[in-house]
Amino acid sequence: MSREYKGVFIVFEGIDGAGSTTHSILLSKWLKEQGYEVLLTREPSENQIGKLIRHLLYKKVPPAVDALLFAADRILHLHEEIKPMLEKGNIVISDRYIESSLAYQVAQGLDPTWVLEINKYAIQPDMNIILDIDPKTALKRKEGKKSTKFENVDFLKKVRGIFLERAKIKNYIVIDTTEPINKVQEKIRKIVSTLLQRKLI
Repeated sequence: MSREYKGVFIVFEGIDGAGSTTHSILLSKWLKEQGYEVLLTREPSENQIGKLIRHLLYKKVPPAVDALLFAADRILHLHEEIKPMLEKGNIVISDRYIESSLAYQVAQGLDPTWVLEINKYAIQPDMNIILDIDPKTALKRKEGKKSTKFENVDFLKKVRGIFLERAKIKNYIVIDTTEPINKVQEKIRKIVSTLLQRKLI
């Protein structure tokens, strides 16, 4: 889908435990302090499809069902929340987006061409930031929390590999999140500041 908006769309991606939620929150707070209008959102979204997906994260269903639901949630999420903000010239930060569908559903055995096809009506972000971490370290961070069906080391190794391969192909920014949170966030802020200066938002 062509770019039809004047705002800036930033997405954080990475395996479970990489820090996408933490860093999307921190970046959003910092940008608001700088005077920007910011929508912080996530996938699965808060709409009815997103709620169904969160329920199914703990149940085994065919991978194609996951992929189709995520694609449907994404289009509704775009229509209801993301595009209206971008059209006003604001910043949208999303914790996960298309690359998560590719990484997680392709790691489950689906054809990447098909996953991209069912997401063809989703707009492309201005910046994808891949937060990278070893799966064992990532899962240690999540100890004590209820685990989804995706949270096991072998599966997340596949997912990580796909994220990193996509980053090479698409020239995405990759940031090591094993460093202290403040250092990682400092790197993110510098990268985003450069993007905003370029976009003159």
